[in-house]
Amino acid sequence: MSSKHLIEYEHASPEVRAVYDDIMATRQVDQVNNFWKALAQHPDNLRRTWESLKQVMAPGALDPLTKELLYVAVSVTNNCAYCIGSHTAAARKAGMTEAMFGELQAVIGMANETNRLATGYRVPLDAAFRED
Repeated sequence: MSSKHLIEYEHASPEVRAVYDDIMATRQVDQVNNFWKALAQHPDNLRRTWESLKQVMAPGALDPLTKELLYVAVSVTNNCAYCIGSHTAAARKAGMTEAMFGELQAVIGMANETNRLATGYRVPLDAAFRED
């Protein structure tokens, strides 16, 4: 999608502006990023996605940094360059260090490798790992 499909604040409908305002207030930023501007083509999707993300990423049993690290890991596995960039920046803002980033990448790589090996070998789950 090219930038011509991004809805800038000044061209947004009142409904979209309300979501943009909430994003900026919640994240304490002065503009929304391109992901939200792209979703604004479909205001219902924009609002639903923002509300879900806001709820899931809010502090809870997992702290904000852990949630961002998980988001980076899944984004790397899914090969989403945009999400990798966005959530790496958010993780850094939440306290991720270069050492943490390096270890995270090592864990992501190892998990993907061993996941593929377990899948390829069709390794049965050990009884001790079952929750049933």
